[in-house]
Parts: sequence; structure tokens; C-alpha cells
Amino acid sequence: MPHAHQTQWPGVIYWFRHDLRLHDPVALAHACWLAQSSGGWLLPVFVHDTRDQAMTRWGFDRVGPYRRAWQSMALQDLQSQLQGLGSDLLQGRGHPVQVLSEWVQALGQPLVVCEDIVAPEELDDLWALRERGVKVEAIWQSSLVAPESMPFKPSEVPDLFTAFRQKLERHGSAPATPAQSITALPPLPPEPLYEMAQTMAGARPEDLLPPMVRPDRRSAFDWGLASLHGGEQAALAHLAQYVRRGLPHRYKATRNGLLGLDYSSKWSPWLATGALSARTAWAAIAEFETAHGASKSSDWLRVELLWRDHFRCLHHKHGRRLYAAHGLGKAPPPQHDEKAFMGWRMGQTGHDWIDAGMRELAATGYLSNRMRQNVASYLIHDLGCDWRAGASWFEHCLIDFDVYSNQGNWLYLSGRGTDARANRRFNPDVQAEQYDPDGVYRRTWV
Repeated sequence: MPHAHQTQWPGVIYWFRHDLRLHDPVALAHACWLAQSSGGWLLPVFVHDTRDQAMTRWGFDRVGPYRRAWQSMALQDLQSQLQGLGSDLLQGRGHPVQVLSEWVQALGQPLVVCEDIVAPEELDDLWALRERGVKVEAIWQSSLVAPESMPFKPSEVPDLFTAFRQKLERHGSAPATPAQSITALPPLPPEPLYEMAQTMAGARPEDLLPPMVRPDRRSAFDWGLASLHGGEQAALAHLAQYVRRGLPHRYKATRNGLLGLDYSSKWSPWLATGALSARTAWAAIAEFETAHGASKSSDWLRVELLWRDHFRCLHHKHGRRLYAAHGLGKAPPPQHDEKAFMGWRMGQTGHDWIDAGMRELAATGYLSNRMRQNVASYLIHDLGCDWRAGASWFEHCLIDFDVYSNQGNWLYLSGRGTDARANRRFNPDVQAEQYDPDGVYRRTWV
């Protein structure tokens, strides 16, 4: 448990960000401890960021309706669980810095505790809050292995994934056991204070209810089904059934699939909102292997989770450079063809393999890993467009958008990342023949 703090606060605001859960609650547990040790209250909050509805330079909203609907389900589930523990989730709307600053001032200068996110915009928000005099503790929790448990400093993380993985394995760096789930919470602020905070929140009914959209039933991840609800409880149930059915032993053989639910784990949508903890997923694999034996296939699931960690570590090391037009290299800024980009977005490139993928993405908010690589390669290498436009469209569409992995993967495919090979082009004709030889996927979506 952390050392006791000298400063006492009237209470603690816990700001949920990409950690919409009560299991493995590293940052939330810390906030609860601080509130209890000071004899104060705990106010869980979430801010609907109005920047998400801003128009991008590429001509569309930053966050699309499917992502908003998926997040809304996670928030509904979280609020229901918090209310079951005698607490609540106060939801505000606006710029997080402005909304949180106003709450802090009105509530008597409580401490704000949140998950640490080391992407540029999120870091800027913390800096701006502190500039306004808000006391903020940001707790790192989204990786499998904590930075302090790795055999290198964040500034010395190996740029290549294989070296990163090998160093972790040689050092014996393994994920810690998931933290105990939250089963009790400190009280909410006194009623007059809480009512005032509610009045100030500014959240509209449409912020608190999911947009009236649902994915096309052909989706490989039909989150319109009750079993694929966006909340934590469905996430844990899905994880449990995946291992119970022995699917980790099939993963490596099926992971390049295109249609159906079971070709991959489908954990990423819940990992993205934090409704599922990566350490909990890792622990489920370990428990499965204890009962049924390890295999190259179950180990490959671990590899996928470690890739997720590597992308996070690269943000610790390279920061804003990952968002520059030239990436980490010295190549000139990418060219861009707006007409070609529009055709790609609409699934109207004229190549049925690529168009099938782009239409699935637009209709469902989800796309297989195999198709993500193909459509990204096509945009960059065949259409000659700016990789940042593609990354932005993925941010708009994908219900499992993760800022670290999205940025890392687009840089990788553009040859502007840490493994800067000049040509990472996927031949779409060869790929279609290999992964859709009978044309079923193309006929499904085109």
C-alpha cells in the first residue's frame, strides 16, 4: 500500500478514462485508499470529451457513432455496478480540463486520481490541470508489466519487438497478479455538494444513452448481441467462455480468419475501454495452460498481449515523435490524394478485396487484424495517401481503438516506425487468394 500522504483532502475525485471496470483496479483502489485514509469521500466521474465530436483535418468527426455506442454500454454497466455498491458515476460533458477544474473548485479542492495515459493529448490535459492548481495523481496501470518491473528504463525500451520480448523473458519480467476487485467504496460527497456537482455536470441525455446504432449482423463481432455487450460483466463472461471452450489451443491456426466470432479472441474491444484488464486476460491464459497444458497457440495469445505492451513502452520513449508526419525516420512528409482517400473510406477503390474490408469497417466498427493490415497497406503503398489520414479514420471507426496500438501499427506499415523497412506493401491479389480463396468474404461484403 502507498505511503500515507501528509496532505488531507476533503475527498477524492476518481476520473475514469480508459479503465471502465471494477476488476484489477490499480488506480481506483489507490483512490479508495486515499479517501478512506483521510476520512473523506470518493466521487467517481467520467467526462464526455467534446473534442471527440470535432471535425478532423480529413473531413469527418474524430469519433464515430459505433465507438460512442460501444463506450456508452461500458459506462452503463460501470454505473450500474457502482450504484450497486452505494456509489454512482457522475458524468460531465465538455473539455476534461475545464469540467474537472470546475468540479474541483466547487467541491473544496479535492484530489483527482486517474489512470496515467502517456499519449500527447492526455499528457497535455494533466499538465493543464496542474497549471490550474488541481492536484492530480496519475497511476500507470494499462500494461501487463509495470514499467518499474521491466529490465530497462522507459527511455531505453528496445525499439524492436523481438528484442523487447526477449529481454523481458530473460529477466523473468512477468505480469503481476491482477488486483482484487472493488467490492466496497467510500461514501459519495455530502448531498448538497453532490447535487451541486450534478447541476454543473452539463451532460446531455444523448451523452448518457448510446447512439441508436447497431452493427450489421454479418459482423465478425456483432456487439448488438447481449453476450457481446460493451460492459465489464460481458467482457469477463466472454473471456471465461473463450478459455472454457479450449479456444486458446486453436488461436494461432485461426487468427487470420475473416468471418465469424471464434477465429480470434475478440478481447480487444473491451481492452480498449478498459472494461477488460490485460492482466486478467493473461491470468486466464495461465490458468487455462495449468489445466490443459501450454501450446504454441496459447503462447501466441501472450505474444499479442505483449505487442500491446510494446506499443505503450514506445510512447514512453518516443512520445510526440510518433505523431510527426515523418514518424521516427527522416523520410519526407507523405503525399496525399484526397479523392483516392475518399474512395478508400467508402469502400470504392475498385479492388473487391480492399473494398470488402472497408465496407465491413464502416458497417460494424470492427475489422479483422488481417484486413486491417491489408487496407492500411493499400492506402499507403497503392494509393499513395498520408498514413495519418488512415490512422484518423481508424480512430473514427474502430470500437477497439487504442491510441498506442493504432499509432504504432500505422507507423510500422508506413515504414516510419521503429522497424523502418522501406516497403511493407501487402500484395492485395496474393492476400485475397491466400486468405479468401473461395471468395466468401468478398461476396459477404461487396
